Amino acid sequence: MRRRAAAEVIGAGERLHAAAGALLADHRRAVEAVREAWAPIHADLARSELRRIPADRLAHVTEGRLRAGAVAAIEAAGFDTVQRVLDAGRHRLRQIPGVGQQTADQALGAARQLAEAVGETVAVHLDVDRPEPRTTALVAALHPLVEAGPDARRAVEAATALDAGLGPLLADAGPAAGRLRRWLAGRERRERALAALAEIGRRTGRAAADGVPVLLGQASVDLLRGPAGEAAAWVDFELRSAEYYGLLAEVTERPGGGADPAAAQGFLPEALAERVLAQPLDGTHRRVSLRGYQAFGARFALAQRRVILGDEMGLGKTIQALAALAHLAAQGHRRFLVVCPAGVLINWTREIEARSTLRAVALHGPDRHDAFADWQGEGGVAVTTFQALTGFPEQAAGGLGMLVVDEAHHVKNPQAQRSLAVAAWAGRCGYVLFLTGTPMENRVSEFRSLVRILRPEVASGIGDVDTVAGSKAFRKAVAPAYLRRNQRDVLAELPELQWTDEWEELSAADREAYRSAVRAGNFMAMRRAAYAEPEKSAKLRRLRELVADAAANGLKVVVFSAFREVLGAVEDALGRPPHAGGGSGGGGVLFGPISGSVPPARRQRLVDGFAAAAGHAVLLAQIEAGGIGINLQAASVVILCEPQVKPTTEQQAVARAHRMGQVRAVRVHRLLATDGVDQRMLEVLDRKARLFDAYARRSVVAESAPEAVDVSDASLARRIVEEEQARLGAAR
Repeated sequence: MRRRAAAEVIGAGERLHAAAGALLADHRRAVEAVREAWAPIHADLARSELRRIPADRLAHVTEGRLRAGAVAAIEAAGFDTVQRVLDAGRHRLRQIPGVGQQTADQALGAARQLAEAVGETVAVHLDVDRPEPRTTALVAALHPLVEAGPDARRAVEAATALDAGLGPLLADAGPAAGRLRRWLAGRERRERALAALAEIGRRTGRAAADGVPVLLGQASVDLLRGPAGEAAAWVDFELRSAEYYGLLAEVTERPGGGADPAAAQGFLPEALAERVLAQPLDGTHRRVSLRGYQAFGARFALAQRRVILGDEMGLGKTIQALAALAHLAAQGHRRFLVVCPAGVLINWTREIEARSTLRAVALHGPDRHDAFADWQGEGGVAVTTFQALTGFPEQAAGGLGMLVVDEAHHVKNPQAQRSLAVAAWAGRCGYVLFLTGTPMENRVSEFRSLVRILRPEVASGIGDVDTVAGSKAFRKAVAPAYLRRNQRDVLAELPELQWTDEWEELSAADREAYRSAVRAGNFMAMRRAAYAEPEKSAKLRRLRELVADAAANGLKVVVFSAFREVLGAVEDALGRPPHAGGGSGGGGVLFGPISGSVPPARRQRLVDGFAAAAGHAVLLAQIEAGGIGINLQAASVVILCEPQVKPTTEQQAVARAHRMGQVRAVRVHRLLATDGVDQRMLEVLDRKARLFDAYARRSVVAESAPEAVDVSDASLARRIVEEEQARLGAAR
């Protein structure tokens, strides 16, 4: 190679190397700014937690090596919490009668061990409604990194590789730049220089073809831009808080984000968890940061190949599925299929396009077969419904990278046509991922049927005795095919959930409508009776007061009811001017109602409009339609017009607002009428709800044996109707 050409290659390599180094320096400064803002907040939170831990816990940590008498002496001296023991230090502890050097060292060692554990689990919460200087500084420091987006991550990865690779090559290539240097270098070094020169040329050429110089330059600009101001940073945080928290966990090297590692791993057996952690996860085609538990979920799907991801709603099962698809795409797979209810098809296509570089293809509507042929040829992530799947040839599953089935509990009945279609496709596909927050609604046999589609050998090992034995036995039996995590365990920053039962005395008109329904033995009419006379409804009056209070605070509200007629009454009540009676409608914009008859596209437009509305707005939704498949974290007030037959139905509906991305405390108001069907329902269901909460936190038994949680509509209705007829003397 001629000297001038060699110099040009080296010059191009040096410029690319310099750009990579500059970006890495900019990124390090941005990351360090976040860490500096986070550290004092985190340290104060940890100290506050340690102040609440009594000193007698130190004896447990040392497993008896620290004598109870020594701990009592330390407490008596005024060092009664772990933090006070740490603050005291060795010298002051040794001055306590009965505490020698060894005891002091043991106490401090145990205190430091507890402090380390607390430091790993305590999480920083950013309160958008009560910002203070330190949290504002943290949000402002995070803003450039969030604003730079996923392209910045790709740029940093590229810059890291270039910095590590080009540096040594440029040093080796030096002698090739001039004749004298080349002549003096010696044969071995000349050959190494020419080889390095050729490699620099290849790398710079490939980088130019891939647009890497532009990517590096844009990322540097984005990282240095900074927020428009503190207010702008808070506004951006409110819009995409999940991205801020995800980056905060990543930057502070706390991938669990404050979560207990065992909880983040779904309490899987240690050997299985280690295998999952060893699974690589390629993020080339991903456009979103993953929480630690989300990365683990994606790795679980890849390592185990055919599994159910049963995370509680609000933990980002869609993102975990996309992370698995992105990894497989990076390994060369071209076609993927997502099967879901019609109501969430649009949400899936939008998430694919927003969270990955993969192509989304909707196989739905009259043109679905043309779209299917296009997907077969061009590849991408096809999204279809359970019903439409039955019309496509299952032979196409043979070339799938992964089959994802959302709301997989819809295929729990092995005899249903959609279940047979899913099983047929799954049988031809190597990677299959079932997603569901409620995988088993009625019997353990239904969970077993889901597992049988995926892992027959695991299904055969699941017996009813496992659920009777308790969560540990059941978890061990299903671990190879089932992973579940709960919000409380892995989203330490999730705002508070405030639940209030709003008891109202029925008006005279309400009572008359209720008595008529009881005489007729009409359970559904009994549940709707409080809204039969809207102008005189006590529940509607309270609902309007709650909405008006939310409007005064600029908060968004979602109103759930099981009944379309009730939502119609609410719509009329909120649309009436204040002088029409029943309190103030609260102003704002009214969206909905969303019901099962609303087409998916319109439903998504309603949700989008509700989220985008400035300030206060109200969304009306039937609880079965609005409680599944949509994200309502824009709402911080949830109103339930009546209690539901199944506690799980209410839990699912509330979880649509109280989920990852929510930045405000969520207030739930359940409207109840005294001395009637509402009160009877709660009495019957109270024990069921307590059992649900006890089981669902750290076990899968709530889903495997929901007969301990839910009762059938028919049995509950019959019991309450008979009791009310007897109470009111209305038995026919």
